[in-house]
Amino acid sequence: MTTKTIKIQELANWSEPKRVRTKHGPKDLLKATPGDAFWEAWKSAKQQLKDAGISLSKNEDGWEALWWRPISEQEQHELKQAREASRATDADIEIPSPEGLDYLPFQRAGIAYALTHQNTLIGDEMGLGKTIQGIGVWNSDPTIKRVLIVCPASLRLNWRNEFKKWATRPVRIEVIIGGKPDARPLDGWQVLIVNYDVLAKHKKWLEKFDFDLLIADECHYCKSPTAARTKALLGFTPRAGQKTKPEAPIRAKRKLFLSGTPILNRPVEVWPLIQAVDPSGLGRSFFKFALRYCGAKQNLYGWDFSGASNLDELQNLMRERFMVRRLKKDVLTELPPKQRQVIELPANGASKLVEKEKQTFASHREYIEALERRLAEAEQFEAAGLAHDDDIEFLRRELRGARQTAFSEMSKARKAVALAKVPKVVEHLLNALEQGPVVCFAHHIDVMDQIKVGIESEYRVATITGSTPLAVRQEVVEKFQGGRLDLIIGNIQAAGVGLTLTRSSHVVFAELDWVPANLSQAEDRCHRISQTESVLVQHLVLEDSLDAEMSRKLIAKQEVIDQALDRNTDVDYGMLDTDEITFKVKEDRVAKQAASMTREQIEAVHHGLRWLAGMCDGARTRDDMGFNGCDTRFGKALASQDGLTARQAAIGLSMLHKYHRQLPEGLLDKAKKGETK
Repeated sequence: MTTKTIKIQELANWSEPKRVRTKHGPKDLLKATPGDAFWEAWKSAKQQLKDAGISLSKNEDGWEALWWRPISEQEQHELKQAREASRATDADIEIPSPEGLDYLPFQRAGIAYALTHQNTLIGDEMGLGKTIQGIGVWNSDPTIKRVLIVCPASLRLNWRNEFKKWATRPVRIEVIIGGKPDARPLDGWQVLIVNYDVLAKHKKWLEKFDFDLLIADECHYCKSPTAARTKALLGFTPRAGQKTKPEAPIRAKRKLFLSGTPILNRPVEVWPLIQAVDPSGLGRSFFKFALRYCGAKQNLYGWDFSGASNLDELQNLMRERFMVRRLKKDVLTELPPKQRQVIELPANGASKLVEKEKQTFASHREYIEALERRLAEAEQFEAAGLAHDDDIEFLRRELRGARQTAFSEMSKARKAVALAKVPKVVEHLLNALEQGPVVCFAHHIDVMDQIKVGIESEYRVATITGSTPLAVRQEVVEKFQGGRLDLIIGNIQAAGVGLTLTRSSHVVFAELDWVPANLSQAEDRCHRISQTESVLVQHLVLEDSLDAEMSRKLIAKQEVIDQALDRNTDVDYGMLDTDEITFKVKEDRVAKQAASMTREQIEAVHHGLRWLAGMCDGARTRDDMGFNGCDTRFGKALASQDGLTARQAAIGLSMLHKYHRQLPEGLLDKAKKGETK
């Protein structure tokens, strides 16, 4: 039996091909009215024609033949290459970078992709450096003269700081803060940063400029096509029946959109972005897009576009045309176990509180340092058997009083600043939670409560403080790990030890603890043995505040500690065998002390050890800070544990006695008595 060869193109007068997306990939659709030659072939070789992509459809004019023709192998190869480029984790390209800084391989790939597209969406997961890739595009193209960066208000200063850090040529950067005309800078700038909330108020002024590059960070802020921010940035074209006036988009030769969550809840939310980034392709027709990808259906009230359909196809099409997206799991080997960032928030509205905090700190530090110098001099004279004008006991009492006063006044000032910062922290957390679960740490209960109030209407939140019973803490942890909570807000001391919160790889500090070891302990609630992702740690501080200065120093100290301990995801310092120690103690004394240790006393000893570990650089320099060379490993290992046994606490108390001169006033007494508050 022979198979007759059928020349399909000769069976009918076919229309011009039209590219159509199907569940089996792109195909060319040709249509024709079937004639005698077609019907004869259909009767004799129906299955053969079906296998070749021929089908029939009946309309009001009669039968219509449809030919679903596969695209060419060359086109299939090109689409495959486009999808691979969208997932690329490296690129053979030289990109200028400042001395001492370099792009990670997958960041080079993202920059390379953006340089070959007029409009690009970088949809990498949070923590993969989308900001750096945006600046890398600017570094790579010296023809880019004017840049407009649109971002959430909480990220304006971070963009400014990162641009200064990564720029490879001189650049003047201006930040618009506020919606009034006097917030606009004089000419002479190359990079302008503005937040979404005030963009519409500056739109007419911005229309004077032709930008070479537009960067829209967290572009999912523009999910509603009728919102003022969306219309100001992306423009607005009314659909049939809408009476709203059209609005032009921001003009730019190249556009770069950044978001870790381009589609937040449903495909219809990405439509404004698609229309802006691919207007002649996927963004050509809203109704066709909605029918294909939004599960569009009619009900009693009209069309419902809130559904979802053909999502794999939508992702492939976005990758083929304009999107580069990598997940943490794709590039995990290139990421450090922890990435620490300082996010400076604008201090507007809290400037006076910030200045008062700095003045309070400076005045007390100056007085305390003067007393310490006088006391050190008096003690030197006493050791040499010489008289001194100052009475040593008086100086010691005066120094203790000065430290207590400074601590009290600084606590009030720092709490006031922290409370003023809460609205900005809430804004940052709401954005972060759109991309996954988060663990937030703070110090003051009032700050934690206000953050919770700002979040709980949209997300599931729980708090852990020192007064939270152990059983309730465990219940909160289980809910979070099981996906029944989105955010945990924990007190740094209470929630910073003993908990496993590895469902999240994102830690946010709303307040600082000035002991690096305490910060590391808190971070490690997410950075534990079962964590499979790099942990992003963000410190939210107000611009020019004391915390802004201290946070960078604390992070630097943390990195020194990490190096000294060789901390990594494969090491669990909680498993240290405390029988193998070099710190010499009398066993009978340890046993007796351990037998009488209370839980409060164990926690107090642990706090003292973490204080010493935070000051210790592994005895690399002779500065009388931290443990000596013999005690470093054991002391830091104890400090790094989630909790101490009674025997470990007894040994730890002996260590506190040995290093008591380095401890803050009264800390040893508290450890003896078990007072932690």
